[in-house]
Amino acid sequence: MVFKTTFSSNRPPRRQGGFTLVEYMIGMGIAGTILTVILALVLYSGRNFASLANYANLQATSLHAIDQMSADIRQTDELTAFTTNSMTFDFGANGTLVYAYSPSARTLTRTLAGTSKVLLTECDTMTFSIFQRNPVAGTWDQYAIGDTNETKVIQVKWKCSRAIFGQKVNTEEEQTSKIVIRSN
Repeated sequence: MVFKTTFSSNRPPRRQGGFTLVEYMIGMGIAGTILTVILALVLYSGRNFASLANYANLQATSLHAIDQMSADIRQTDELTAFTTNSMTFDFGANGTLVYAYSPSARTLTRTLAGTSKVLLTECDTMTFSIFQRNPVAGTWDQYAIGDTNETKVIQVKWKCSRAIFGQKVNTEEEQTSKIVIRSN
C-alpha cells in the first residue's frame, strides 16, 4: 500500500531572489547621486591642485628673475639708458646689459653682449623706476630722478598671471624690488 501525503499551507508562494523594478530604480538614483558628488569633488580637487602648482611655478620664476636682475645690476658700472620698459647698463668688460619688457609679448628679456634670454613670460605689467641713493627724510623711500647719471637705485615692479582651464587665475601679488648699483 502506498500512502500519499499532501501538505497544504496558507503561505504565499516564495519569491525568487532579485530586485523589483522600483528597488532597481531607487538604487540607480542613489548610485548616480553618489557618483555625481564624487566627480564634483575630483574636479574641484584637480582644479585646486593645478592652481597651486601654477602659483608655485609663477613664484619660482619670479624669484629666479629677481635674483638674476639683482646679481647683474649690482655689478654694473652705470645706467646708460632708461625708459619705464627698458634699462641699459654699462657692464664693463662684459659689454652692454639690457633688460627690456615687451607689453605685447608679455615678456622680460635680458640681453648681455648680444645674447638674449627671456626671464619672465606671461607678465601683465612691469615698470622700472630710478632713484638717488639718499632716502627721503623720515621714510624708506628714495628721491626719484630723471637723469641716468645720478641713478643709484633701480626699482622693478611686475605682475604675472596664467590661464588654467581657460580662465585667467593665480595673478601674483605685485613683485617689487629695489636694487642698488654698487659700483658707483
